[in-house]
Amino acid sequence: MAAFFLFVILCVLCWPLALLALILYPLIWLVLLPFRLLGIVVTGAFDLIAALFALPGRLVRSL
Repeated sequence: MAAFFLFVILCVLCWPLALLALILYPLIWLVLLPFRLLGIVVTGAFDLIAALFALPGRLVRSL
């Protein structure tokens, strides 16, 4: 909701800049999408490695 209000304020103050932002936002989102997916994959890999290191301790604790 805050982003919408900021956009409306930008639209009132400088409508060409608001129009440019409205056009460029989807393009920037598409460019940044692979980096977001890479971050998800790296986080998953680190979580898997942490789980593998924690597995012997969890097995000993459950006995």
